[in-house]
Amino acid sequence: MKRMTLSKLAHAAGVGVATVDRVLNDRGGVSPAMTRKVLEAARAAGLNRILPEEHRQPWQIEVILSSTDAFFFQQLAQDFQQLADALGYRRLRLQRTFIAENAPEKLAAHILASSRRMDGLMVFAHEHPAIYQALSDCKARGVPVITLVSDLPDADRLLHVGINQLQAGRTAGLMMGSMLARAGEVLTISGRVDYRAHRQRIEGFRDVLQQRFPHLALREALAGLEDRSRISKLLEKALVTSPSIVGVYNTGLGNREISEALARHRRERDVVYITHELYATTRRLLQQRTLTLTLDQNTQRHAQLALNLLLQKLEKGGDFSMYVDGRVDFMLYTQENVD
Repeated sequence: MKRMTLSKLAHAAGVGVATVDRVLNDRGGVSPAMTRKVLEAARAAGLNRILPEEHRQPWQIEVILSSTDAFFFQQLAQDFQQLADALGYRRLRLQRTFIAENAPEKLAAHILASSRRMDGLMVFAHEHPAIYQALSDCKARGVPVITLVSDLPDADRLLHVGINQLQAGRTAGLMMGSMLARAGEVLTISGRVDYRAHRQRIEGFRDVLQQRFPHLALREALAGLEDRSRISKLLEKALVTSPSIVGVYNTGLGNREISEALARHRRERDVVYITHELYATTRRLLQQRTLTLTLDQNTQRHAQLALNLLLQKLEKGGDFSMYVDGRVDFMLYTQENVD
């Protein structure tokens, strides 16, 4: 190809000659938008040569997560970004959005708006009519949606990626009951009950305790609502009014506040305390023998599996088995297997 042809092509695309050279010889270092401009100009000019394989723009994908300061969502967002960076801007462009858990209408409106400009979505969402409608609109537009962590089984989503939350709750109940030979009360602290994940954890935990450990009395769950101050106040009141508490199960955030309340009442060593996720706080509490057990969801596996499945759907199509393809296994950590 003569230099003049490069110059004309650069002029037609509105870019520099060096940019045209990089695109045509597939040397990289050019943004997806600029690459498309050059290739479109080359095709329009009838350029008689094999062009680089850039026949589509990178997939536009958005992951929508809770804006809470809970470790799980902060780490999950980081894992998604690292995976996207590794795949490169030619393959996909990832947008991360954080929306408060107490704003389902805002979340639904955002999902609807994103469906007009994104190729695919990954969403942590409420069981709320507006969100179900937004996901139906996504399906009508041909935009696949993967739900994360908390499932929406009746929604028009591609599939769900996450652990079996009911099984996690039942496992926590089995561990709690097996560790408590003495009679007493067990206290549960729940996150937002408008998320199926928290309801399933409490349901599984309660069922196992009631079926297999009748010597343990299960108190009504404290509605922590992912509010640290509220959790602290509710637990403080419960510890004052119920000295017979022998176990605490927490399904959401607030582990620092729970450990501090137990310490104030000098109960940190005689109460079986079970929660979720392994991170700096729970690792420290395990090492101090304040926390008995934590069930970790594996954020990296969530991100990797969800992103792989969504790209597979966008690039190859196909159907998925709801509780096989999207299943993530959880891990149990105690004082004995944490570094």
